[in-house]
Amino acid sequence: MIEFWLSLPPLLQATLKGLAVIAVIFPLAGAGSMAERKVSAWIQGRPGPNRAAIPWLVKIPFLGRALQRLGLFQLLADGLKFFFKEDPVPGHVNKFYFFLAPAVALIPALTTVVAVPFGAWLDGDTVVPIGLANVDLGLLAIFAVSSLGVYALILAGWASNSKYPFLGGVRASAQFISYELSMTISVLPVFLWVNSPGMRGSLSLARVVEFQSLPGFWGGAWFIFTMPVCALIFLIALFAETNRQPFDMPESEADLVGGFHTEYGAFKWAIFFVAEYAHMIVGSGIFTLLFLGGWNPLPWVSLADFSALIGIAGNPLVVGVVSIVIFLLKVLFLIFFFMWVRWTVPRFRYDQVMVLGWQKLLPLSIANLFFYLVVIALLQERL
Repeated sequence: MIEFWLSLPPLLQATLKGLAVIAVIFPLAGAGSMAERKVSAWIQGRPGPNRAAIPWLVKIPFLGRALQRLGLFQLLADGLKFFFKEDPVPGHVNKFYFFLAPAVALIPALTTVVAVPFGAWLDGDTVVPIGLANVDLGLLAIFAVSSLGVYALILAGWASNSKYPFLGGVRASAQFISYELSMTISVLPVFLWVNSPGMRGSLSLARVVEFQSLPGFWGGAWFIFTMPVCALIFLIALFAETNRQPFDMPESEADLVGGFHTEYGAFKWAIFFVAEYAHMIVGSGIFTLLFLGGWNPLPWVSLADFSALIGIAGNPLVVGVVSIVIFLLKVLFLIFFFMWVRWTVPRFRYDQVMVLGWQKLLPLSIANLFFYLVVIALLQERL
């Protein structure tokens, strides 16, 4: 199977992998809305969506009713509703940019998947990452492309020609600028550690995962244990960058009705939220790669060791599937954490978001960077 795959032209390989990843990301992002309602219902002690059903599937003994109670049919119902629902366009909007904004929101969210490795297979003793592109500047490319998503929020707010969407767009631009710098600085110690003297230098996310599986002092532990402050800063900034409560200032239903998407409805409204959940999935994947060992199953236990332990090391296809499952489980846990925080933590005020970003998080990230500069320099002298 691996030989057949490697025999395919590179362009065909990239096309098939791209279609496969989009085929996974799109349904997951679409299912995020339904999962959000189920998680909120469980937290609040109520059933949540459990009425939508496909008649002939519900009749399947045990399975049909279980799927209905879990609300899995709700995803199909929501998708059909958004697709066929009437989509009125207010007469006061700037129509070209009004229609352009949802596309601008979705394209960066799906494009960033290109540089995210999501599994690995074993070629002898070598771990080969699975991804659309294993680029040396992977994280830099992701930051560059994902930052374009804020333009969609600004564009939607401005094109709506309404005060609440406009205020949502202004808030979005301020919030993204406030937390982008802290997020970038928080990952610098990780790459300083990975690119220490004597180590093969790279900015690849796959290299970060590989480093977290190396034996000895320099590696072996997940970075969430060796760099907990970096992980905390990155996680907080990730909440702000993905526009999740308590940082959902661009929407803020309590004071902006719906913020930047107030004038949107039907399919265009759905595209904004598919883009939001896609950003959340990609962000969770990046956090997993940087701080949770990627596809390595446990701290100090590499994929190669785990594969040898369960007897699948000689089958690259099975190893690849297992690594993808491990990676997805970590990502799904982080997505659940995003939803858990939304329904347990109250929304910040806008001034509190700005104070946290500029007066708390940014100085902390700079101090953390200098701390690790000193630590890494001292360790280099001793080694």
